[in-house]
Amino acid sequence: MGQLFGTDGVRGLANRDVTAELALDLSVAAAHVLGTRGEFEGHRPRAVVGRDSRASGEFLAAAVSAGLASAGVDVNNVGVLPTPAVAFLTASTGVDIGVVLSASHNPMPDNGIKFLARGGHKLDDDLEAAIEARMGEDWERPLAGAVGRIKVDTGSAGAAYVEHLVGTIGTSLAGLRIAVDCANGAASEVGPGALREAGADVVVINASPDGRNINEKCGSTHPEQLQAAVVASGADLGVAFDGDADRCLAVDSSGVLVDGDQIMGVLAVAMRDAGELFDDTLVTTVMSNLGLKLAMQEAGIATIETGVGDRYVLEAMRAGGYSLGGEQSGHIIMARHATTGDGVLTALQLAARVVSTGRPLHELAAHVRRLPQTLVNVNGVDKSRTDDGVLADAVKRAEDGLGATGRVLLRPSGTEPLVRVMVEAATQDDADRVAHELAGVVRERLAL
Repeated sequence: MGQLFGTDGVRGLANRDVTAELALDLSVAAAHVLGTRGEFEGHRPRAVVGRDSRASGEFLAAAVSAGLASAGVDVNNVGVLPTPAVAFLTASTGVDIGVVLSASHNPMPDNGIKFLARGGHKLDDDLEAAIEARMGEDWERPLAGAVGRIKVDTGSAGAAYVEHLVGTIGTSLAGLRIAVDCANGAASEVGPGALREAGADVVVINASPDGRNINEKCGSTHPEQLQAAVVASGADLGVAFDGDADRCLAVDSSGVLVDGDQIMGVLAVAMRDAGELFDDTLVTTVMSNLGLKLAMQEAGIATIETGVGDRYVLEAMRAGGYSLGGEQSGHIIMARHATTGDGVLTALQLAARVVSTGRPLHELAAHVRRLPQTLVNVNGVDKSRTDDGVLADAVKRAEDGLGATGRVLLRPSGTEPLVRVMVEAATQDDADRVAHELAGVVRERLAL
């Protein structure tokens, strides 16, 4: 068996890669590992289990709940709720394990299993490895009253999450019209609900999940519907979530997309002004546009870059005590209020900044002037040899030519035999030219 856990739990095609049997076995193993490490000492263990709106989540959540209960863990099955809601509930209710069944922005046929430790944080790599190693081992099953019990939540969990979210902003959103694309996903109820509770006039699209339509040509990966809805409804802004609502992208009143880099720029300045941006530092990934870094320099805000993935952003934030970080994709972490990216929280905070400043979103976002960017995927190459000397020389020449307003990033894919060539430059023509020139060098030098 290959390594099960990736950077964001276990993912794959539901009912082939991610099966009920796997979900049950992983849950039993997780309970055993945490139990032997003393996490359940002195009390009866408890868990929260939630999922996104995929049809496969129904049987996977049932399997996870069964596995945990068979290992003596009491389960609160909260049903369809965003990943950050499950993280919040894991922390706020003091349970020992949180489990999310979701494949986030992936297509409907996929699904995933993600475990959260007490406090709502993702498990460390060593814990995931230990869980994988314990799968299938013989064990002494609890009997009689020692087995776990399963409770199905009837809405109180979602209400508590909405109350928490609305409490993070210090201003009413009354007078603001916001269009919301829920991606037919986990935030279809709590996303619009939180914005309405905060006082906004909310126009909702793609909030009718049927188990099959999650992320289908909608949400943060397909913002075209939202862009049209904002213009048609005369909204002040729009927000789009992905399937599990840990991401948020925005649209200004003219229908222009505002990406995660621009949102981070707006929130970083807002938090700095409020004295809430620790060490005046923003944590980003290497894929964030250079324009964000330049805008932050102008604002007196430092930036720290990590590898691609919210896991690495969160690790850097926790290590340095930083309060804000995220990705261009809209996965934004505000450590004061959440332990993971939270799309609905991001939407509320962004809308609150519009209200508190009295400035439209397009004006706030204009501070981050995105440099033209070109990404070329070079297939069929040996991605382990990106340190090739001739290639390194070509990259250096390109970077010298681009100067302070450009950069080059070569990134091997984590799952495919390809290398991603990303170039940012002062003009789109320069970005296109340099990217394709370097792609040619990669193709020649790293050919299989």
